[in-house]
Amino acid sequence: MKQYKQPISVLVVIHTAALEVLLLERASHAGYWQSVTGSREATEALIETAHREVLEETGLDSHHFRLSDWQQTNTYEIFPEWRHRYAPGVTQNTEHVFSLELPAIQPVRIAPGEHLAYAWHPWQEAAERCFSASNRDAILALPSRQP
Repeated sequence: MKQYKQPISVLVVIHTAALEVLLLERASHAGYWQSVTGSREATEALIETAHREVLEETGLDSHHFRLSDWQQTNTYEIFPEWRHRYAPGVTQNTEHVFSLELPAIQPVRIAPGEHLAYAWHPWQEAAERCFSASNRDAILALPSRQP
């Protein structure tokens, strides 16, 4: 029996205190830059999904930094080319927004099957580079979420 992805995911905007934002280039779509994203597995808590995805996609252990649940969700249409990963008839995903604040830029180890490259950008530039509107909006909201 095929295991389908859940249409419940996390978006984790990784940034420094100076608002430098980490972006990852998708392996399946060169030129598509984004923050860490990923689907919930089984019944894991969303915060655990965020911790797992950050570790898998960047090699960073988010338990050592400030991971914040924004208590914000975005619902969007799943691109047709990715719908085969979901149960038949599933066309929308609910994304839960998190941020991870690092004290400074950290070395990153990308997941080769998922990403081609990574780059750190000032928050405004990072927002402009994102292909996802919800990711862009989360980056643009970072300054208002600073302590």
